[in-house]
Amino acid sequence: MDPPKPFPILRLPFLAMEEVFKTMHPIEIIYFSMISKRAKTITKKKTFYLEYAIHFCVQKPLEIKIHGTNNLVSSHYLMTSDKQKDGKTLEDECDGFITRMVFKYSKDPVDEWKQLCKYVLEIFNKQTIDVLTVCMDVFVDQNVSIIDFLKANVKSVNECNLFQLGENNNVDEHAKYLLENIKITNKVISWLHIKNGDFAGKFPKNLKELYLLHSEWMGYEKLLEIDSVQVILGGNGISNMGWNSFIKKWIAMETHLNLELLDIDFKSLEQFRALVLYDIPHDVVDGSVKRVLKT
Repeated sequence: MDPPKPFPILRLPFLAMEEVFKTMHPIEIIYFSMISKRAKTITKKKTFYLEYAIHFCVQKPLEIKIHGTNNLVSSHYLMTSDKQKDGKTLEDECDGFITRMVFKYSKDPVDEWKQLCKYVLEIFNKQTIDVLTVCMDVFVDQNVSIIDFLKANVKSVNECNLFQLGENNNVDEHAKYLLENIKITNKVISWLHIKNGDFAGKFPKNLKELYLLHSEWMGYEKLLEIDSVQVILGGNGISNMGWNSFIKKWIAMETHLNLELLDIDFKSLEQFRALVLYDIPHDVVDGSVKRVLKT
């Protein structure tokens, strides 16, 4: 049996070539673009990449995720320090959703990750990324350089996830630096254990969602700085009097004009009503009753 002949993709008409590209998963497209300068030029001209979602992960292993059209295929490129995994590929399918993982060995994973991030942004014509996930205590000595790299190459981030592996590790300074230098436009989710009650980091303005899962450090003044449609706090250091004052200001539209949902951790609804809402008119909604807003 004769071996299969090479398929001349670059000689196809534009529309036919476009359809061939749509059958390729993102990592295949990246590899194809590396064949030659012409292949790279043609690859960059495709328009359907706008539907791709880009996710940069600063963790171990460093990772780049590219979610394809309709999120049906997700390609993960992982930097590994294990030589035995170099070039290894894994594929998993669940409910029609396919995840493909490719491992790349590197002696300097941070630098290679940066270079690949730049290449992905170039090939897929992206100036913004959909998700940035950062583990703040994994690359402590390189956090600043990674943040500087992202600031220089990424115009904005739609969603930012921040976490740490060691609860006792102090990540305050680098968390502050990230918030100052990365433009986040829509959503912040933080599992960080901030140590300083006077944390100087400023959360982005005009957010849609802000989740602070370990927010025991947060005081009244820091609460007033928040600007988000939805705010979920896993804890806080705000007094009952402080909450009473805040809710009155909110009702009077003196603060947090964008805020539509506030979820806070309190011992019980009864205590919250007695200690915070005692002089604020309010209704208690029966959770079992479904209400439908008609416009």
